[in-house]
Amino acid sequence: MLKEPSNKSYLEVKDFSVSGEWFQLKQNSQFGFLETTPQPSLDKLSDYYISDDYISHTDAKRNLFEKMYHAVRRIALKQKLQLINKYSTSSKQLLDIGCGTGEFLKVAQENNWNVSGLEPNLQAREIANNKTNGKVLDVTDAASLKANSFDVITLWHVLEHVPNLDQQIHTIKTLLKLDGTLIIAVPNHNSFDANYYKSFWAAFDVPRHLWHFNKTAISKLFSHAGFQLVDVKPMYFDTFYVSLLSEKYKTGKMNFLKGIYIGMLSNLKSLRSKECSSLIYILKRSEN
Repeated sequence: MLKEPSNKSYLEVKDFSVSGEWFQLKQNSQFGFLETTPQPSLDKLSDYYISDDYISHTDAKRNLFEKMYHAVRRIALKQKLQLINKYSTSSKQLLDIGCGTGEFLKVAQENNWNVSGLEPNLQAREIANNKTNGKVLDVTDAASLKANSFDVITLWHVLEHVPNLDQQIHTIKTLLKLDGTLIIAVPNHNSFDANYYKSFWAAFDVPRHLWHFNKTAISKLFSHAGFQLVDVKPMYFDTFYVSLLSEKYKTGKMNFLKGIYIGMLSNLKSLRSKECSSLIYILKRSEN
């Protein structure tokens, strides 16, 4: 079980996109990640996702920022496909948890993967099912999936959203084959752009992000759960997206030049520090 966070507040952060409420980030004493405090109750958490600006649930292309998001996503999807192909077997069984509108599953399916998805948001799930011929379930139906059946399980910026972190990791381990690969992408609060923007850093995204990770925390958390960390990869495009949105939160306007500059500076610094704004962790299940 996770230990309670310490009483020490790491930072106070505002929900800039929906409620305007303030939250504290407190450090978990067992694994070192930061916890959003207080966390909304399960019956209230979905209210914080009700926004036309929550692009991963809508596929919207209303303005230049959203069009840029989709252009970059097309490139990122190719990179994600290349990554999972490195860990494919003859069965090519893929589960994407928190699959959003299903674009990654669609690309994988078109490249001969047998895909399944889990997505809690009804609107996003309906869009995803239209793209994948009904391969996406509500997260409450995860128990209907066969244990030890997936070669690769992916969570692209999802782990930070899930309540009941212990339970989620146990479910992942149950569904993954013993020699299977777990791929997780999460923001990294040790990055330059996080330290630059501080409470305005868009990737804190409280209270939708319940947990906030760095490399040490991920390694400790998953080692404790019976996984071995085998590689860490940067997500350079994410840095620009986060910096642009952070600049909007900080100044009240979309300052493209400043946001791109900070994103570029953060990526350059990460070449030495290895602390990119978002990181992909590749883990192997190491025990029963």
